[in-house]
Amino acid sequence: MTTPRTMVPMRDSIRSLLAQPRVPDPPVRVWRDWVLVGVLVPVAFLELLLRDDVVWPLLALTLAISSIVSLLWRRTYPLAVVVIVFGAVTVASIAAAVGGAGEFGLYVTVVVVLPPYALFRWASGRDAAIGMGFIVTVAVINSVIAAMNGSTTGVILEPLIGSAVFLALPAALGTLVRYEANARANEVDKAKLLEREQLARELHDSVAHHVSAIVIQAQAGHTVAAAHPDAAADALAVIEEEASRTLAEMRVMVGALRDDHAADLGPQRGVADIERLASNAGSVPIVEVLVTGDLDDLPPSVDAAIYRLAQESITNAVRHARDAARVEVRVTGDDASVQLTVTDDGNPNEPGQTPSGYGIVGMEERATLLGGTLDAGPNQRRGWTVTAVIPKSGSAT
Repeated sequence: MTTPRTMVPMRDSIRSLLAQPRVPDPPVRVWRDWVLVGVLVPVAFLELLLRDDVVWPLLALTLAISSIVSLLWRRTYPLAVVVIVFGAVTVASIAAAVGGAGEFGLYVTVVVVLPPYALFRWASGRDAAIGMGFIVTVAVINSVIAAMNGSTTGVILEPLIGSAVFLALPAALGTLVRYEANARANEVDKAKLLEREQLARELHDSVAHHVSAIVIQAQAGHTVAAAHPDAAADALAVIEEEASRTLAEMRVMVGALRDDHAADLGPQRGVADIERLASNAGSVPIVEVLVTGDLDDLPPSVDAAIYRLAQESITNAVRHARDAARVEVRVTGDDASVQLTVTDDGNPNEPGQTPSGYGIVGMEERATLLGGTLDAGPNQRRGWTVTAVIPKSGSAT
């Protein structure tokens, strides 16, 4: 017997849902969780004191507090929290049926809306399916008990539909938030990957430069070795220096290519070309460049990184800094590092001042791969500043 074609996509979707892993490294507990528990526990005690229609008040309070406290683990153990909270709801319904009159559960147990959200936001697909099955089972049991008690005139469907709508909304919201978070994470990873590929391309050029120098010096040393031993020794010293720099560049390249993506090859630019960026930026805003300090003999990876960071920062300032009249670019070198600072005087109150997209993410990734740091944010009065510091060694220590 063949499977209908319409069933195949549904079956594949179910398999895909069940195979979905749980969200890695969820927040354990944040301050909002403690505030929630700190507020709801006293409210549960206060509600019990103000109401006189609760059957078995001590058991009702115990179930309510256990449900509230379990919310502290709703992100790390969402399925267990669903079982605890909805298990308490089932016990409350059974107790109300056995009591025969009055209300058993406390109104504060409205917190049952939080576990379905957490289940679909943080749990694996298999746990979400199991948890939803448990929730549906509890809803059916509660609907049957409500119908048997006559609170719904014997109609089971009415409370069942109400429960489904009440609990499906937070579950759908959790799914939506999870989808958006995954989409943003994918975009961030894509931006990092593109930056790594660009860095690897530039490192390829620098390594090729060093290897060419090694070959030339080796040929020269071989030629003069017999007649001029001192010259051969000098050539060996140059080879040693170039080989050491090549090894350092190769280590950075391996780190940049650790995701096994190939990089295209092409020419690279450096600090000396930043002036050209200023001239190509246009007349408004005015881009001013100041280069000071020890910037001689920079490793090609660092030289290219400073250029790329300056290029991205200037582009962001020209595109996003509203009402900006000037962009200042400062490159300063000392014995250990190179610092790049790009500042504009745009209006921070205007929409569009904050750079859109994931350019900042790529810039941070480039600086991190070379052992440096990058900070970007609004100034105290107006404008935006990007500050990058990259060690001249061009690698993380």
